[in-house]
Amino acid sequence: MSDYRPTIGLEIHAELATRTKMFCDCMNAPEGAAVNANTCPVCMAHPGTLPTINKEAVRHVLRVGTAIKGKLADFAEFDRKSYFYPDIPKGYQISQYEHPLIAGGELAGVSITRIHLEEDTARSSHDGGQGVSLVDFNRAGVPLMELVTEPVIHDAETAGKFARELQLLLRTLGASHANLEKGEMRVEANISVSKDENFGTKVEVKNLNSFRSVERAIAYEISRQSKVLEEGGVLTQETRGWDEGGQKTFSQRAKEGSADYRYFPEPDLPKLLLSEVPDLSPEVIASSMPELPWERRARYTALGLKDADAAQLSASVARAVFFDKVITISNSSESLLLLAANYLISDVAGWYSKTGKEEFLGLDEEAFVELMQMIEQKDLSSRGAKDVLLVMLEKGGSPREIAEQENLLQVSDEAALGDAVRTVVKENSAVVAEYKAGKEASLQYLVGQGMKATKGAGNPALIKELLVKEIG
Repeated sequence: MSDYRPTIGLEIHAELATRTKMFCDCMNAPEGAAVNANTCPVCMAHPGTLPTINKEAVRHVLRVGTAIKGKLADFAEFDRKSYFYPDIPKGYQISQYEHPLIAGGELAGVSITRIHLEEDTARSSHDGGQGVSLVDFNRAGVPLMELVTEPVIHDAETAGKFARELQLLLRTLGASHANLEKGEMRVEANISVSKDENFGTKVEVKNLNSFRSVERAIAYEISRQSKVLEEGGVLTQETRGWDEGGQKTFSQRAKEGSADYRYFPEPDLPKLLLSEVPDLSPEVIASSMPELPWERRARYTALGLKDADAAQLSASVARAVFFDKVITISNSSESLLLLAANYLISDVAGWYSKTGKEEFLGLDEEAFVELMQMIEQKDLSSRGAKDVLLVMLEKGGSPREIAEQENLLQVSDEAALGDAVRTVVKENSAVVAEYKAGKEASLQYLVGQGMKATKGAGNPALIKELLVKEIG
């Protein structure tokens, strides 16, 4: 089965963060509102209604296209994509086919085919016990960006990396919240395997709602398809779903082709001539671009951070914004930034992940930098710093005041530590003898006892030095 070469292309949809829907003035708020509260005759497809194009949605897509160095269209148009389902009120979707907003480009080493703009569907819920299906149209008409990659991915890990980088880009640009668990970003993978450079039979796996699911579904399909061919079977071009519980894909329906959708230009919308819209010109769009994720990572490594740490700090917009403020407050001190990066990646990010709270909401940047300075100045031990940081995360406050209240300030006075060291040596004569006999690990044990005797406040380096002198 290892003889088979997988080929993967991704189609990723992202709901855009606009104030209103794609073709009407209804609020773009599919979550949290009462069922069918954000609807109107346009997004409910009442006869005689006319759509209008959301300029902000177009702008978002053009900025994404600029970031990936794609070709921004001058001429673009919308098309009708015909298919019938209860969550499509019109019986067709307004999308783009022959003339998308963006052509080409590259992200995370993966070539992009196109990015186009369309409208989202409503949301259906099914009550199996009652035999009833309900439809909430709050999501119907929400602006939806679709990005299609070239079929140039050959493993699940690369696909997952690409999807993560796209999510980070969308959030950095403010184009989308891109939460997979809320359906704001949805990944579909087209997978085929073959023994040569040609494509095999393409199978689509739809609506993968986590990066882990993306990777696992692709890996499963590669294995499943290879096994079918190895056993002499025939693969069918189809759409499959992902069973998270069973960790496997399952068949849903035969895969449609573009001819099945009967595309034709949308007669109720004008053609887009972007050169006639000054604030959507390439120059204006380019001038609005923020620092991009890969640019930020390069800046962090130039400050002395490891590649892995730079990637971790850039992986969240909130984390990167916080660290940038730390850089400013610390005057780009390399030693302090390396220390800060370590605490942010491990302790701080870990605490937010564990508690589920919004990242860096309530943690003060100046107080955090002060804490790092106290560690550098040996005012706090590593253990004491972690205890102070926990209080800062939970309640806020000044690190020095917290350290004083909790008796966590590190003692670096030889006279103050001398009694504790002599007591440790006296009470651990057997361990002292082991150290004298050449067992270096015994000294570390004695240091630990010294820290315990000083309730964690002693300077461990000084305790070690005093122990060596006392033992002789």
